[in-house]
Amino acid sequence: MIQPYQNFLGKVLIDSDALQTRIRELAAEIDRDYEGQDLLLICILRGGVVFLVDLMRHLQTPHQVDFMAIASYGVGARQSSGTVRLSLDLQTDIRGRNVLLVEDIIDSGHTLSYVLEFLGTRHPKSLRVCTLLDKVERREVDIPIHYRGFAIPNEFVFGYGLDMDEYYRNLPFIGVVDLEKYVPPEP
Repeated sequence: MIQPYQNFLGKVLIDSDALQTRIRELAAEIDRDYEGQDLLLICILRGGVVFLVDLMRHLQTPHQVDFMAIASYGVGARQSSGTVRLSLDLQTDIRGRNVLLVEDIIDSGHTLSYVLEFLGTRHPKSLRVCTLLDKVERREVDIPIHYRGFAIPNEFVFGYGLDMDEYYRNLPFIGVVDLEKYVPPEP
């Protein structure tokens, strides 16, 4: 049985109103920087998709979208394994394109460093990062972040695209997990 999130929600870290306000601000910054230019948004699945959709709704700059799936966490893992695996590659040729990588959260930076290096070999015109959440104190690899929604403390978070054992992505806020109260679902 899947327990209700209220059983293990330690606190709401970022509420829905704050999320939407900051996403509108990020979209305005991106519109300003890419005015009159070609733009391709690349979303890292699955966590980034909720952020991507809301960001797209506020962008005025015409853009295309593509997706990648990268895995560095095992099922049920709370920390990255350090091994990055590409499970879905782009369908779009990014050579000579302005690429904006849209990510839900940057933790250690290892996964995103891999993605940036991988995409850089495909010779985009520009390659920038837009992340909703940034766990600055967990960073092990320096990542150039051009658009940052929120710097957050080193706590395990879920909701608004971020999962807890693949559940709870649909919540309209970012919550902190009370790991002492969380019971993983049975297989």
